[in-house]
Amino acid sequence: MEAKRAPLRLRAPIVIPCDNTCTVLRDAVVDIGADGRIKNVSTADDAPAWTGGVRTMSGILLPGLVNAHAHSSMSVLRGRGGDLPLISWLQEAMWPAEALMTAADIRAGSLLSSIEMLRNGVTTTSEMYFHVDQQAEAVLQAGGRAVLAEAVLDLPGQEPWRAVVDRISSRIDATGLRLGPDERIEFAYGPHSAYVLPPEALRTVGEHARTRGALVHIHLAETELEDQAQRALFGSVPALLESVGLLESRLLVAHAVHLSDADIGLLTGAGVAVAHCPSSNAKLGSGVMRLSALRAAGVPVGLGTDGPASNDRLDLLGEARTAALLARVTSQDPTAVTAADALLLATRGGAAALGRDDIGALEAGRWADLVHIGVDDPAFATGLDVPDEELVANLVWAAGSRTVTDVWVAGEVVVAGSESVRVDRRQAQADVTAAASRLRVPAPSSATSCRCCTRSR
Repeated sequence: MEAKRAPLRLRAPIVIPCDNTCTVLRDAVVDIGADGRIKNVSTADDAPAWTGGVRTMSGILLPGLVNAHAHSSMSVLRGRGGDLPLISWLQEAMWPAEALMTAADIRAGSLLSSIEMLRNGVTTTSEMYFHVDQQAEAVLQAGGRAVLAEAVLDLPGQEPWRAVVDRISSRIDATGLRLGPDERIEFAYGPHSAYVLPPEALRTVGEHARTRGALVHIHLAETELEDQAQRALFGSVPALLESVGLLESRLLVAHAVHLSDADIGLLTGAGVAVAHCPSSNAKLGSGVMRLSALRAAGVPVGLGTDGPASNDRLDLLGEARTAALLARVTSQDPTAVTAADALLLATRGGAAALGRDDIGALEAGRWADLVHIGVDDPAFATGLDVPDEELVANLVWAAGSRTVTDVWVAGEVVVAGSESVRVDRRQAQADVTAAASRLRVPAPSSATSCRCCTRSR
């Protein structure tokens, strides 16, 4: 059941609805109904009569940002092994600590990360991790929105993959795909990767997910050497996923750094979406995704932060800037990804990657997930009356998430004055501090006994 609240008209000097052409509306309004959904977006002159409340903002209104790939519970491990090579980082910094993590630790990490993302304008996050019920509690407490994929693995010491898939299916059967106030939680399947699951598991996940219309969220081709055995047998991991029918699912693949033209063709033909994680891939030396090639092929692409232990920021406007910069430098083409393109990747693109048409843009019928950008900042010193292209450029290249002041989810204020209005941020930080301190206790030497495997990030 949708919550009821007072209808509200937000009026601002600039509204960027993030339609397909990244239109800039000046002196515009966003009307929010009692059901938390958008009723109208237009210039003030073209707005219909309004009998509800009115609030005038001083800056820029955008749709809430969509984080297409994260493991945000890992904020309890932030900063560890940041200068290690990938395998050493995993074996020495991540696995021993993850082996000790409890459901309470995961909840604490999720809560603080939810607060951080909302303060950065991220209203929806797509997660892959464990203890999804605790994650859901944390997201709802902070007031955000999340797609929660429980991780499925096949490693020594792990819960059998069939049991995890059955649990995900049973949860969806019992609650439906979406639940919570304003459908803020969606459940999904999280087969970790092709290199830690047998083809049979991937086939079974796809069958379960298609029956329920659920999203499948999987890591793909993140590093050059991770899937040598699968490539030797099938030619490539996309070819493996095609052979087991997983490409027929509502599929979101994270990273997709090392793809051939043939691989991109498979993704395009199947309608598979990609979560691009430029900062994490750069920090771990994994490579640079072929963003221009994927976009040219028509693959839906959103942006992801990855985990706060591998990025280490949960800053999607920062990812938009980084994605555009990397696309330009790798192509040596300053027009490869414009500021408007980058903004759409962080909003409408992320929603499309998740297969959602109810978030990611300010359009009638979508949830009223909005971000207010304050313009009392050097980034906007040239004013708001500059050409549209310059305004968007200043937002993406210069301003970033530090200028987020207010955030609404389904028309409900969850951030005001750059702080959460629902959760004591300092207490949430203290809880993560306590968990992080305890997780520094030496772990068992065997990496294979850990909970989260090689890519639980």
